[in-house]
Amino acid sequence: MIKTETVDAEKFIDSANLKQARRKAAESRRQVAEGTGPGSEWLGWQRILKAPNDAELEKIDRKAAGIRQDADIFIVCGIGGSYLGARAVIEALHGLIPDHKPEIIFTGHHMGGNYLRQLLAYLDEPGETGEPKNVYLNVISKSGSTLETALAFRVLRQWMEKRYGEDASRRIIVTTGPEGGVLNRLVNEYGYDKFDIPDDVGGRFSVLTPVGLLPIAVSGIDIQTLFYGAVTKFKAYEKNADDVETYAALRYCFHEAGKQLDVIGSFEPELNAFSGWIQQLLGESEGKKGKGIFPVPAAYSTDLHSVGQMIQQGKRNMIETFLIVQEPLNNFNVPSASTDEDGLHYLNNISFHKINQKALEGTIEAHQSGGVPVIRVVLEKLNEQNLGELIYFYEFFTAIYVYMLNVNPFNQPGVEDYKKAMYRNLGKE
Repeated sequence: MIKTETVDAEKFIDSANLKQARRKAAESRRQVAEGTGPGSEWLGWQRILKAPNDAELEKIDRKAAGIRQDADIFIVCGIGGSYLGARAVIEALHGLIPDHKPEIIFTGHHMGGNYLRQLLAYLDEPGETGEPKNVYLNVISKSGSTLETALAFRVLRQWMEKRYGEDASRRIIVTTGPEGGVLNRLVNEYGYDKFDIPDDVGGRFSVLTPVGLLPIAVSGIDIQTLFYGAVTKFKAYEKNADDVETYAALRYCFHEAGKQLDVIGSFEPELNAFSGWIQQLLGESEGKKGKGIFPVPAAYSTDLHSVGQMIQQGKRNMIETFLIVQEPLNNFNVPSASTDEDGLHYLNNISFHKINQKALEGTIEAHQSGGVPVIRVVLEKLNEQNLGELIYFYEFFTAIYVYMLNVNPFNQPGVEDYKKAMYRNLGKE
């Protein structure tokens, strides 16, 4: 179950303005539901939930099960929406110290040559048994020509071919558009297994397509429950979307009031990558025509010791969104001690979850008293069902809120500007 708590943040907004914004949010929701807004040809992230393709989910599960049984390492080669969603879900459910086989490595999201050199050296090292590591590679790109991913894929494909010869084709899986592009040519030439990225789903909305579902399934997560968690939320919002409309209306009011930053954080380290996924989802959707609130991921309580001072007493140009998990991930407690040498006697046998919750409450109290409006997005617990709901919640919220700004939520024309300049500097015709 996902719920939003906005009452405290609403105190920073004039009630008449918020009431008017709610009406605007309801109209934006109708644009999304009826497909009448700009970019409506990209609403496939809703279509896949309205008519689930169980055969595709089963195909992904079968492929993932075979990889899990055989592989030591599964490399995900992609950038932006081609890896952020999968990483967010995997870290949320497996934690920051992987407890699953195969090891999942993300690459192709930068152009660090030293990293790729180190990765190849790591792949060349023997595994725990002394035998060569068993490696599979999943390259994800709708066009196949995104430079960061294409460069990493060239390097890794050559390594795979050198290590495995003809068997490399069986170990390389391509996730790309249905037709056209560089990767489809390679699929036709080498016979790689392929999964399609739907034409009507953009990258940052693609986590519930094979883009995200294959890596997530390879990690051992139940993608059926994850996917149908999103379906549950989709169906619920067809009947009543008051909470997401209120959230969108509130963020719109803060945007119109001149707020420039949205600090998105959690006291659960497992959700740090999820904050990064939200950053792309919002940033690429709303940041156009001089509009948008810049989304800033924060890892608490770590970042309270670096930017906490800025949040507490800096320029009052920000709001704050907390991702909160109600039920503890485990019952790990502070060990008791017979003496109080470290001054922690008052925490003997207290759960770390309770300590985190008290730190969360204190942080919210302090930040709100310092003039920062706080919005809470609350998950009952971290599991596949709730994460599926949370994914759709934020996709739906993003579409509604960005329509309120009179902006197309689904394009990213500014991204092409840096690419054109980069390619020109590199000498590409």
